[in-house]
Amino acid sequence: HGVRESQDLAYADLIQRELPHDEFLGDQVLRQLIYIPVVTREAFATRGRLPDLIADGSLARKARLPAMDPTVDRAMICGSPAMLRDTRAALDRLGFMSSAGLGQPGGYVIERAFVER
Repeated sequence: HGVRESQDLAYADLIQRELPHDEFLGDQVLRQLIYIPVVTREAFATRGRLPDLIADGSLARKARLPAMDPTVDRAMICGSPAMLRDTRAALDRLGFMSSAGLGQPGGYVIERAFVER
């Protein structure tokens, strides 16, 4: 979850504090969700741009997972046009391809609901 400033981590409390205790989703969240908030413009536990953290492997290391692998992994990206372009390029270099379908290994889906001001 990448943002410019920590105040923009809109769902951090929900994801970190509430979802693990949800009566329906809590167990699955505790077993499967790895939430890594990332901030670009101020000091923070994980700082940097997501495309760079993907490209150099530090995002996977932070998650304590193997390097991203298009044979088993997938991604959904949403953000500004520049962030989408840069993240897409980072994923492309790793062997991922844009996917028309959801849940396809090696694919990424771009959420195009971002509105520029």
